[in-house]
Amino acid sequence: MPDSNTADAQRAAPAPPLVISAGPVVLPAPGRGEDLQVRVTAPATGSGLPVLVFSHGFGMSMNDYGPLADFWAAQGFVVLRPTHLDSRTLGLPADDPRTPRIWRLRIEDLTRVLDRLDVLAAAVPGLGGRLDPGRIAVAGHSWGAQTASTLLGARVLDSQGVPGEDLSDSRVTAGVLLALAGLGDDLTPFAVDNFPFMRPSFAGMTAPALIVAGDRDQSQLSTRGPDWFTDGYTHSPGDKSLLTLFGAEHSLGGINGYDSTATTDEHPARVALIQRLSSAFLRSALDPADPAWKVASAALAEEPNPLGTLRSA
Repeated sequence: MPDSNTADAQRAAPAPPLVISAGPVVLPAPGRGEDLQVRVTAPATGSGLPVLVFSHGFGMSMNDYGPLADFWAAQGFVVLRPTHLDSRTLGLPADDPRTPRIWRLRIEDLTRVLDRLDVLAAAVPGLGGRLDPGRIAVAGHSWGAQTASTLLGARVLDSQGVPGEDLSDSRVTAGVLLALAGLGDDLTPFAVDNFPFMRPSFAGMTAPALIVAGDRDQSQLSTRGPDWFTDGYTHSPGDKSLLTLFGAEHSLGGINGYDSTATTDEHPARVALIQRLSSAFLRSALDPADPAWKVASAALAEEPNPLGTLRSA
């Protein structure tokens, strides 16, 4: 039986913020072949809430990345997670004529979500009128990080190295890019043949972003080591920060799900660090008067045994 001091502490601890989650909210998507399904995760109370649109990794869906979405919502963000056409939940055949264009359709999914913020909010009881459309960020993991990066100004190079269309979105002012693929000069022959869109240029990615990489994330698509995932920081201008996590592989400790079998480096403390730093970064990026990022950065620097290192430029 707990002693009286423990019981008093438990009674005094503040209740965690109430979070609501609803899905699928379906947005008509003419020409896509499938309507767009979106999960909305938001704080139960509050107004003027910032918006965070999240792009999942290959094969995942709107129901994944709960450890991030739930935490961000508890911190006051309305998190919108669309299901892209590559999701295993949709079972798109490899020979589907849309397959070569999925990378581009993914980007259109994110812009469609931004275009229909009012519809998404109205579909969740009590959420309508509580969003702040002037504070919007994007985030993504793996392929989703590349998808999100295009809205921040990254572009895809063609086979001759010429930048493709600028698909940045002025409504988006910051981002968090988790395990972002690096430059296309270092792709394996398999990647060159099968993923021609994996040739990013970060020269135009001027929007503020936090890039998160694992120092044991060895991609089968690159001939380089884990530093490949830091290219988005090294080769982009503007306000960028790089969080390099010690011992982290591609799942970065388990961000893709509470019980995900895809996690090969399960580490709850590492996930908690990503939760805290990403939330703090976004809060300050969307509201320069908010000191959350300065406080969180200083706390990591003072850790006697930190789980990662932070650089900013």
